[in-house]
Formats: sequence, structure tokens, C-alpha cells
Amino acid sequence: MVELLRGLRDCLYAEAEMHGPFVPVEPLNGFAKRITNLIPSENPVRALTSLEDLRQYVANVTLIPIDAARTNAVFGEGNPRARIMLVGEAPGADEDRLGRPFVGRAGKLLDKMIAAIGLSREELFIANILKSRPPGNRNPEPQEIAAHLPVLYKQMALIQPKFILCLGKVAGQTLLNSKGTLGSLRGKIHDYHGIPLLVTYHPAALLRNQRWKRPAWEDLQRLQKLYTPGIAPQ
Repeated sequence: MVELLRGLRDCLYAEAEMHGPFVPVEPLNGFAKRITNLIPSENPVRALTSLEDLRQYVANVTLIPIDAARTNAVFGEGNPRARIMLVGEAPGADEDRLGRPFVGRAGKLLDKMIAAIGLSREELFIANILKSRPPGNRNPEPQEIAAHLPVLYKQMALIQPKFILCLGKVAGQTLLNSKGTLGSLRGKIHDYHGIPLLVTYHPAALLRNQRWKRPAWEDLQRLQKLYTPGIAPQ
């Protein structure tokens, strides 16, 4: 038995030298299975088994016209085993230029927001519903959301987060399949296929209206209390 295990170990090391580090595939939990079932069976992302494969798919496939016009696809970034996933609506100009989510003024504010509750980008996974910038930073159109949403579902299935925070009305409406206002969606904990989902203001909106920072802080504290049970209110 010892020799068998050593042989298996040596095979894995050899594989790592040829193709990079060996990363075991996590078995799908209940949330991941439910999210995967939202992806149409004929959609090719359903069969992908890693975030890197999914990233390459997004980079090389044109699903909608704005994909062909982008500078860079903005796949998302962060911890592939993140407990918390942040979801925005779409990249802006800075994100399109750099290929990273939330890197402009709104991104700097987001960094401060998550730091205020003891988190960092390295602990989270940050993504958008759309992986390409809409012209003029307009809101995503329904057909664009429909084309890119399976990619986000697959990201969720692979990451298997324990909590989701939607940044802005569009993200909240999309994931919750709701036409409710931001005011009606935030301030409560939604059950999203078995895990908690919260909705708060998009950081760009907070830059436009300082009065929304207080309720946004309350949303963040609510999230903090969820992932850190027993924490005292501040």
C-alpha cells in the first residue's frame, strides 16, 4: 500500500511539472448543483471544470456584439475558494482597459468598503454579470444578460461561495429575478438557492451621492455579522 501511494504521489508530481500545480476539483455541493442546473444543457460552459478553462472560453468566444468591441474581457478575480462573492453589473472604461473588475474610482472605494469589515480582495471573488463593457457604460440589455449569465453561474458553481453580495440594482434584480427597486431589495437577507444574498449600493452610486454611504455601511455590517457569527454591532 505504501509503495502504491508513493507511486501515485510521483505521478502527481510529474503531472505538476508538465502542466502546472495539481489542483483537485472540489465536489459540487448543493448550491453548486442548483446553480449548474440553471445553465442550459446545450451551453458549452456547463461542461467546463476549472476557472481557467472558463476564463479562456470568455476571452476567446464572442457571445454578443459588445464582446467584439471590447479591449479586454473582464472575467473577474480573487480567491477561487472564496467564501464571499461580490457581483456587479458590468465593467467600465478602466476595467475594459486593464481586464480587471473594479479598478477605477469605484474600485478604490470598494477596497475601502471591504477593508472596513476586515476583508481584502485576496479573500473574495469579484465578478460582474457582463464580462464586456457596454458602450457608454449604459445598463446591460436583457439579451446581453441572458448571453453572459451562464458564465457567472458557472463561476459560482466552481467557487461555491457561502455568501453573495450584489453591488447595485441591476445585479440584485438579475440574480433575484426581480423588478424591485434597490430600496426594496437591500436591507434584508435573501435566500439564493440555499445561500444568503444581500444587495447594496454600487460603489459608483456612492461616489455620486454621499447620503447613501450610511445605508451601504449598514449593509456591509449585516454581511459581516453573517460570516462572523456573534460579532458585536458597531
